[in-house]
Amino acid sequence: MNTEKFLRYLPERDAIFVLGAGASNPDGVPLQKEMLPMIMSGEVDEITNSEIGKIVIEFIRENFDLDEKNNLYPQLEAVFGFIDYFIQQDESLNAKYTNEKIRDIKEYLIKLLHFVVNIKTDQRSPYYHKFWEAITNHSINTSIITLNYDTLLEQAFDFIFQKKAGFIDYCIPLMNYEKHPQLTGYNFWVNPREPVTLSKQENPFTYKLIKTHGSLTWKYCNCCNQTLLTPWDRKIDLNRGKFLGYSYPGNEEYEYRCPIDGTEFQTLIMPPSYLKTLHHPIISQLLSEAAREIRAAKKIIFIGYSLSNADVHVKALFKKQITPEKQIIVINPKKKIESEMNYRSLTKNVTFIYSPFEELVNSTQLLSKIF
Repeated sequence: MNTEKFLRYLPERDAIFVLGAGASNPDGVPLQKEMLPMIMSGEVDEITNSEIGKIVIEFIRENFDLDEKNNLYPQLEAVFGFIDYFIQQDESLNAKYTNEKIRDIKEYLIKLLHFVVNIKTDQRSPYYHKFWEAITNHSINTSIITLNYDTLLEQAFDFIFQKKAGFIDYCIPLMNYEKHPQLTGYNFWVNPREPVTLSKQENPFTYKLIKTHGSLTWKYCNCCNQTLLTPWDRKIDLNRGKFLGYSYPGNEEYEYRCPIDGTEFQTLIMPPSYLKTLHHPIISQLLSEAAREIRAAKKIIFIGYSLSNADVHVKALFKKQITPEKQIIVINPKKKIESEMNYRSLTKNVTFIYSPFEELVNSTQLLSKIF
């Protein structure tokens, strides 16, 4: 016999994991430094031959110095920082690149990032599968903060969900939870903050998955200010700039629009920039949720993240919440003095382990050091 149960969070977290690009890179997801070369080099025909790709490539070639022969490109933060300057100052660059055109180019470049990350996301990750196994075997009272756009982590969660052993809580009010008639086809995602129908034997745990930089599967409507989760639809048409979905079982292609008001969806990923804007309502909510989880955690484990100088907002987030007794563990593939100094500026109570993510999740010895 089934009954409805509230799945409550404990007041403290045994650990929270903070995942950077180094956690998804073993599955082929490009690092930030690899994204602009993929866009500019011509290696991806869909980008080179698309309207959006041509506009962005032309803009970057006209405003930055490139040495493609030696694989030298500007930093992605520098490109977005340059664009953001004109947007924030409400200025035009010249007659060709008006302020309105520059705003369009920023959205186009974000969609190209979405595209290159998604190329390697349509697969199963054996490493994230092992990661979830380690969590369920050692400490289920765990939350995850990820700075990655890709969805490999969520896709690897399937084996836990199918056993009704756990649910993912994105910590935002998804449109999928609303019971409006227009949203009937999207009510498939379980809201773990409301009573969940379970048998008496089932006792699942809810994992907060806080994607502070957004996600490939989040589509944001700036009319009703809501977010639609589309776990299986991540594709973008680079000629029209539209999100695409596919009907089931007919597999017919269609353009995504807000089911409530018909507005064209926007991407919801925060691009790398030296001038980050954090006032987006969803990003602000996620950062606040992350702050509460950091305060509640006994231990914080960073994996594949360098805490770069461009991520001032991340440093500020942790610096405000970390107390001297909180244990910090940093796992990166290589020793870098600059990265160690960045972490020691957060706290002196930090331990460094040098191992690639794929080795970590396959080593009982290494896992015993972090749980």
